Amino acid sequence: MDLHTGNTMWGHTLTNPPRYEQLQENQECDVLVIGGGMGGALCAREFARRGLKTVVVDKRHIGQGSSIANTGLLQYTNDKTLTSCIHTFGEKNGVLFYELCRQAMEYLLQTAPTLPMDAQLIPRSSLYFASSEEDVEGLREEYHNLKQHGFDAEYWDEEQIAEHFSFRKSAGLYTHGDAEVNPYRLVHALMMDAVNHGARIYEQTTVNSYEFTEDGVICHAGNLSIRARRVVFSTGYETQEEKKERGAFLMNTYAIATTPVQELTGWYEQSMLWETARPYLYMRTTVDNRIIVGGLDEPVTTVEDRDTRLVHQANQLLKSVQELFPDMGPLSIDSAWAASFGSSRDGLPYMGPHPEYPNCYFVEGYGGNGTVYSTIAAMLLADELVGIHRPELELFSLTRTSKPSPSESPDILV
Repeated sequence: MDLHTGNTMWGHTLTNPPRYEQLQENQECDVLVIGGGMGGALCAREFARRGLKTVVVDKRHIGQGSSIANTGLLQYTNDKTLTSCIHTFGEKNGVLFYELCRQAMEYLLQTAPTLPMDAQLIPRSSLYFASSEEDVEGLREEYHNLKQHGFDAEYWDEEQIAEHFSFRKSAGLYTHGDAEVNPYRLVHALMMDAVNHGARIYEQTTVNSYEFTEDGVICHAGNLSIRARRVVFSTGYETQEEKKERGAFLMNTYAIATTPVQELTGWYEQSMLWETARPYLYMRTTVDNRIIVGGLDEPVTTVEDRDTRLVHQANQLLKSVQELFPDMGPLSIDSAWAASFGSSRDGLPYMGPHPEYPNCYFVEGYGGNGTVYSTIAAMLLADELVGIHRPELELFSLTRTSKPSPSESPDILV
């Protein structure tokens, strides 16, 4: 699957990334993680830290799939609001989902400083603003639900937003406990820490067949094999090539990074920004004062059409920054890229076992909060693998059924 095109900005931030050898001999392990992106790295580190003999394989180099196209906004809030989650799943499960996201953010904030490489993870707050006057009432309801259930949020009216930013919006939610990150460095930092705890990593190694046994799975990579008690599939959108279900509908999404800005005038606390419109625009800054802006999601087309659209969409994204921050001075695009982006029908990720794949688990962090979802998966699955049952996995069951809401576009499925 062609996961991204264009020039992502993260490669230049780690010019000599760690490299790992190809699989050279048969292996045995407690758990085999297939996929060396964000989900695989988070799982590998947590499994290895729990004392599990962990092996990771990736058909590419580590972090070269969707992770290098990730824009690195980490938030406990989601594309699906708490209010919407409560309406869809009930109060208990809706709040549970948001609580797990908050716990995942705490895990990431606590973990990053302990890693052997600087992941450029910086705590931030977020402004979620009304795209139109019609969205204000919904923001008020969301604020009350967040506060009622103990989540850190403030409701800002138009004047409060104008006091802190160079733009005016009718209303917004200012939330705390979020972060920006360099996703490419984070993946490598997590993998390095996993290795330090005994994990073995193999790049450019493709597992092409499986034998399911009573006590594990025999995974074949060419003429070699890996015998694992458990297998975790963390192959992002390519997971759909491993199993039958169409678990997500795919879109094309676009992003740019500007050249460094001398002064971020009118941008309070370098907060992360996003809006109530769907699809939405979002913005963040970087450690060297670049601005990353993404969005303009649209149905999947051919790779050639996506490449052609990239130039136009990149210019539109730059224009959106200039409209919000007119006093920031001249802005120019340094990097622009397009990527595949998937969401589930009901707005929740998938994670856990599947009845047709004995001794296997899947991690499918579909949605705009994939790193946070993958963190939840790593925490829950690590517990399961060491014998601590986590009933929360039922919320993310791969065999759950759901109906798309009228606002979704389920025409393009993987």
